Order: sequence, then structure tokens, then C-alpha cells
Amino acid sequence: MMRRIFAIAGAELRIALRNRWILIATSLMVLFSLALTFAGAAPTGALGVDLLTVSVASMTTLSVYLVPLLALLMSFDAIAGEVERGALALVLTYPVSRGELLLGKLVSHLVVLSLAVFLGFGIAGLAAWLAGGVGGESLAALLRLCWSAVVLGASFLAIGYALSATARSSSAAAGLAIGVWILFVVLYDLGLLGALVYDGGGFFTRKLFPLLLAANPADAFRIFNLSGAGKVALASGLAGATNGLPGWAVLLSMFGWPPAVLALARLALKRVEP
Repeated sequence: MMRRIFAIAGAELRIALRNRWILIATSLMVLFSLALTFAGAAPTGALGVDLLTVSVASMTTLSVYLVPLLALLMSFDAIAGEVERGALALVLTYPVSRGELLLGKLVSHLVVLSLAVFLGFGIAGLAAWLAGGVGGESLAALLRLCWSAVVLGASFLAIGYALSATARSSSAAAGLAIGVWILFVVLYDLGLLGALVYDGGGFFTRKLFPLLLAANPADAFRIFNLSGAGKVALASGLAGATNGLPGWAVLLSMFGWPPAVLALARLALKRVEP
């Protein structure tokens, strides 16, 4: 089983190299991370934190927007595109199951995303260190940001596969992917904000809002990296903002979304006729 999964992953990685996905994703992460690192140099003195601490807070916000978008762009064509090209029928003639096909694609896309995240944020961390603004706590926060961004990407890769297996064409899958990105990253928070204003500090604000915030994988990622009592929370302005939220809710959302949505993608793929 593992040999088949890694064989599919290797083939998908070669396709990613040919389509320059690794170069594109890594270049975007490096460019934006470096820009945010040096743009955040101004407030470090006022906050009493080092350069990398402010950068991690800024890069967390960047990740909420960029990582899901990259993941959806890599995955929306994974099934629908192969059906249109006739490649899925060819692949399924080999002794490989549809679940193994999905896992192989997931492994390859996670490798691409991991390279982009760790190289992009790592180069930003190196630049902050060369500028003389790195501490032990900020380095730990950077590492935490990197691996949690990959987990966030896994959630949206799985969502992309589910959409691709459901859509009838690549163009339809692309439209659905952009719609999902807007829903999770933009409209969801706007809806919660409107409900907060309407509720005026009532039951929704005190009980439901924190749980609904954690239910969104993008918001769970943001809370995981920006809340608490550390210097990153101070730099982000979210220190203590989610004290009423149990820690298990954030972790359950972060690590529960990828396998849950991947299972849905597997069910959707089962119904796809090559």
C-alpha cells in the first residue's frame, strides 16, 4: 500500500515541478515573508519585542490568506482535471485504490506546501536574525507557525479534493474553490462579527462565538498562533482575547478537519466515473 501511495506521490511531484508549483509557491512565501519582516521593524521598540516576534504575528495573518489559497489552487484540479484528460481511467487500470490515489496526491502536495512554508518563513527568520532581532521565544513561535501552517494547508487540500471530485469540470471546481476560500477566509468572520454586534454581549458572544470561531480551520490556526500570554500575542493584540475558549477546541479543529474532509473526498471520488 505505502509503495503505491509513494509512487503516486512521486509522479505528482514531478508534475508539480513541471508546472513550476514549487517555484511559484516558494517565491510567494519568501517575497511576502521578507516584506512583512522588514515592514514590521518599526513597532518593535514601542512593544518591547524583537523583530521576529512582530514578523511572526504578521506572517500568521499572511498565512491565513495565502496558505489556503495555495492549497486550493493546487488541489481543485486533482480529480476533475484527470477525468477531463482521461488520466483517471488510465491510473485506475493499475492495482491502486481511489483512497491510495488521494493519499498519494495529498503527500505530494503537502511536500510542495511544506517546502514553500519552511523556506519562506525560514528565510524571513534568517533575515531577522541577521538584522539582530531574534530571541528564543520568537524562534519557537516561528517553528510553531511553520508546522501549523502545513496543517492548515492540509485542511484546504482535502477540501480542494472534495470539490474536485464533486464538480463536473475543472472550471466548475475552480469556481467552487474560490467560493470556498472567500467563505472561510472572509465571509465567515464577517458573519460572526455581525452576529456579535447584533447580540450585544449576550449568550452568543459569551458561549457560542468562541466555539464557532474555533470551528473554522483558518480561525483555529490564527488563535493557535496569536492567542495566549506570549510576546507574539502581545504583538498581535490578541493576548487574552480567547481565554474562554477551551484549548482542545482549537486543536480538534486544526487536526480534525484534514481527515474528516479527506474521508468526504474519498466518498465523492467513489462516485466519479472515469
